[in-house]
Amino acid sequence: MQKPAITQAPIHDIIANRWSPRAYDANKALSQKQIISLLEAARWAPSCFGDEPWRFIVWDKNQDETAWDKAYDCIVPGNQTWAKDAPVLILICADTLFSHNQKPNRWANYDTGAAAVSLCLQATSMGLVTHQMGGFDGEKTRAAFGIPEQIEMMSMLAVGYAADADTLSDELKERELAPRKRRPLGELFYDGVWNQPII
Repeated sequence: MQKPAITQAPIHDIIANRWSPRAYDANKALSQKQIISLLEAARWAPSCFGDEPWRFIVWDKNQDETAWDKAYDCIVPGNQTWAKDAPVLILICADTLFSHNQKPNRWANYDTGAAAVSLCLQATSMGLVTHQMGGFDGEKTRAAFGIPEQIEMMSMLAVGYAADADTLSDELKERELAPRKRRPLGELFYDGVWNQPII
């Protein structure tokens, strides 16, 4: 199912077609080559000082189901209901310290977000879908996978092939089929001064 964005100006198809479905095809695995392509896209995101603060942990259900289950167990129940069918889960993290001097990197989260978007757009270009989740237990995840304290966990990401919305519960199906919405450009983007709409 495709749900292209309805835009106020033309944008690239890959951006328009990127969305966050919840219906995943549990029978379609990702190859190692596909996973590495996604990570390569993230690797080439821009970052302050070229520090590359992003750190991703990848769990491929078809390669190591035990590890995938351990990661899945860190997701909140509401997200587990649909994430159970995603073949790959990725934890997106940011190193809060610069690697060259160990001082705080206040741009780490911003840069990590850029890497995450790069991965999501690459996935769209490959016919895959992604859904980022804030709904996971960070402390449980930190303990389960030995994540250092200086690492900030940003998001859990489900990756896979889209399935029919009929595979979801009625409540989730309704959300899946609902039209995509965004606030008008002028509410979010300003022309030269705060709160002066660009259009």
